[in-house]
Amino acid sequence: MITGLTWLLACQLVGEVLVRLTHAPVPGPVVGMAVLFLLLHVRRAGEDATVVRAADGLIRHLQLLFVPAGVGIVVYLGALRADAVPIVVALVGSWLAGLAAVGWTTVLLERFLASRGSR
Repeated sequence: MITGLTWLLACQLVGEVLVRLTHAPVPGPVVGMAVLFLLLHVRRAGEDATVVRAADGLIRHLQLLFVPAGVGIVVYLGALRADAVPIVVALVGSWLAGLAAVGWTTVLLERFLASRGSR
């Protein structure tokens, strides 16, 4: 398990270093996750790989990782209450924008695939 966690943290560190060196507008952990994906793909890691077992252990206790976010919400409840309307508008607006983007993308892909199928 320690070896798997070390691999996970090493990939995150590599991602952070790459982002800082290239000034990429992407979070380091996202780049680290891509590095981990490539590493697992190249090594063809199976279900018994130490990284997979460590990740399964973390996922099994994923709900514990949400505790700090919940505490932050409780701590800043007064500030959230003061700005509730803009926050709700932003949440609903971004949800609608995402829903519309997915819908339009689906329609465009269906039309594209249907036109390719008729050829």
